[in-house]
Amino acid sequence: MQKINIGLIGFGTVGTGVVKVLKENAKTIQERLGAELVLKKIADKDIVRDRGIEVDKSMLTTDANEILNDHSISIIIELVGGIEPAKTYILKALNHKKHVVTANKALLSQHGEEIFKAAAKNNVDIGFEASVGGGIPIIKALKEGLVANRINSIYGIINGTANYILSKMTNEGGRFEDVLKKAQEKGYAEADPTYDVEGIDTAHKLAILINLAYGTHIKPADIYTEGISKITPLDIKFAREFGYKIKLLAIAKEEDGRIEARVHATMIPAEHLLSTVDGVYNAIYLRGNAVGPVMFYGKGAGMMPTASAVAADVVDICRNLKKGASHRVSPLSYMEDSVKKVEIKHIENLEIPYYLRFSVLDKPGVLSRISGVLGNHNISILSVIQKDRKVGGAVPIVIMTHHAREKELMSALKEIDSLDVVRDKTVYLRIEENLGAGD
Repeated sequence: MQKINIGLIGFGTVGTGVVKVLKENAKTIQERLGAELVLKKIADKDIVRDRGIEVDKSMLTTDANEILNDHSISIIIELVGGIEPAKTYILKALNHKKHVVTANKALLSQHGEEIFKAAAKNNVDIGFEASVGGGIPIIKALKEGLVANRINSIYGIINGTANYILSKMTNEGGRFEDVLKKAQEKGYAEADPTYDVEGIDTAHKLAILINLAYGTHIKPADIYTEGISKITPLDIKFAREFGYKIKLLAIAKEEDGRIEARVHATMIPAEHLLSTVDGVYNAIYLRGNAVGPVMFYGKGAGMMPTASAVAADVVDICRNLKKGASHRVSPLSYMEDSVKKVEIKHIENLEIPYYLRFSVLDKPGVLSRISGVLGNHNISILSVIQKDRKVGGAVPIVIMTHHAREKELMSALKEIDSLDVVRDKTVYLRIEENLGAGD
């Protein structure tokens, strides 16, 4: 039986999971592949720490070049993370005609164009299923299962930490800061949670999804990004009264050749499937023009789900190797000469409904002053909730708008916040009503 040698660079949490999958499921993989996968070498800065799995010490090295320069190794798995030295390792592997599997979303979202070009130049494959959605096979679905579709829209809950925090705040109450602290204690949030709670990690993943769906090379900097740190229990309560839940959504839509690309806390109908995605779970809900709406759901992170995706990429590449084929599917699904630059729709031109919460003095005529400013900026009101209870010496007025242009809304809020009856900066949330609605 054919043996295919693999080298692993990065023996952390996911790397350990990959070793476990390859060892524990070796017989199943062999029966499905018709070849034996041999993990020949593992490189990591720390080769002493116990990972809870038995590995022959002769396989371990602190020098990644021992793997990169080994001509008998056909596939390199990069699980170092970050930009460098991961980028150097991947490019060196590709230039040595080795196939690569990586889970590195930050690297691919920022330097994917260079890496994919190197793979094409050297006629080798690069697998990155684990870079988005952990164990959810969304990359393969976009590259192969949905290849005959134009992708009209993508809505993703693709950061487990943020979703866990919002789920806890929604289902059990509590302020953002308190729930975050508990998430950190349970290991669901990093000591520095900025990438997760401010939407940066989600933007990295959305950039990859957009590049696959629309055959382009956009970067996270092209994506309008906000996080969830300003969400309060009061806003969650009002959202519920209106029939919504608040989720950190990655959103991409194509219209007239332009792409919407944004990440922010979003109010979505409570009855929508995405509203039921709680805890650390992820989901990607997209619409193809032929297939219609489809949703992918599962664990978006963690040792074993991510390792499952890494191992799947390895097996895919091995199947190609067995048939003497490579680069059968372009990394972006689109052929290299068809990858194009797309225009990103500026957030100022967004037109959707909005949730607005004003903190005002309890005086007659306040609502009419606010509605007057909104009207002067072409923003019409759908509904209003005005409560008598005081919050910090003021009372909240909540307004739901009809579709409004973001630029005009921001101008209106700036004017409203300067009124002498307004006691705090207005809170606003964007609303997505018809997620994935038909063409």
